[in-house]
Amino acid sequence: MLLFRRKHIPRLLSAILSCQSLVSAFNTNCNSNYASYYGQNSARNQKSLGEYCKDSTEDLIVLAFMNGFPNILLNFANACETTFPDSALLHCPTIAQDIKFCQSKGKAVILSMGGASGAYGFSSDADGANFADTVWNMFFKGSSDQRPFDDAVLDGIDLDIEGGSPTGYASFIKKLRSHYSKDSDKQYYIAAAPQCPFPDAYLGSTLNTAWFDMVFVQFYNNYCGLNAYPGWFNFDEWDKWAKTNSINKDVRVFIGAPGSPSAASTGYVDGPALAKVFKSVRSQYSSLGGIMTWDVSQSRTSGLAKDIRTMLDNGGSCGNNTTTSPAPTYEVSDKVVITHQNYQDSS
Repeated sequence: MLLFRRKHIPRLLSAILSCQSLVSAFNTNCNSNYASYYGQNSARNQKSLGEYCKDSTEDLIVLAFMNGFPNILLNFANACETTFPDSALLHCPTIAQDIKFCQSKGKAVILSMGGASGAYGFSSDADGANFADTVWNMFFKGSSDQRPFDDAVLDGIDLDIEGGSPTGYASFIKKLRSHYSKDSDKQYYIAAAPQCPFPDAYLGSTLNTAWFDMVFVQFYNNYCGLNAYPGWFNFDEWDKWAKTNSINKDVRVFIGAPGSPSAASTGYVDGPALAKVFKSVRSQYSSLGGIMTWDVSQSRTSGLAKDIRTMLDNGGSCGNNTTTSPAPTYEVSDKVVITHQNYQDSS
């Protein structure tokens, strides 16, 4: 039996709580975060959001998708099918309660805008800024007659832009962050989900001109996917972007992975192969924030989620991006770019 002097107990408790936060709570200063998309039922066995938050596997849940804007349309497959009266806008009280439950477990919940299909985009910078007001009122601490998640307050927004023009997104982010700054009681985030070819075809300019806290790079469905490691796998380019071009020099870059072989056309690697890539990236690039999977129904069913939690907890660390890693430059314009697979199953 180990005995501790009374004066050391507070220090011990602090250390224990610090370790617990590393494995069970989202923290952008750490490289051990696990983010996963929820809402598209891509494995055809999607559970409620709350079910996935009962354990400590994921740290951040990305609700997918707001696939229509500025005229808002939401799609969460079988997780929500009710609408407000005389409206096509989803009203999701069950997801609302689950958001609050997930947050009570130390997890962050953000909403993804875009996806591989949908009708979205801005015609001007003013449209983007105005829409930020709408988003704040409907999903954060503003006020609106129609709030899809009732009184639940999200932790941020993700831009998974896979079509259209880049117009308006930087203005949208700037205005939304101005709303964020008025609430000092809560930490809010801006994320993006670019495809791995660099620069991203749709968000490239926005990534260089707007603030992002994290990027979930889709290392699948493209030549630079996880299955191309170590050859064309290009985390080095994204690390270089984080250190040199990003406005936020502490932006975190996540390794985006398919949750199972059926979650993407190409790019899936099993747990041991992903662990090898992750260990290599973590040893070289301080911008690493963790791993993202598409999507939680796939990664939980395949067992990859459990493997990811184990590899993240094995040697994770927290701190700012302070080192610089060299990265080669080469042309990628002749490569094929394929998008997220966006399932919309309402069964």
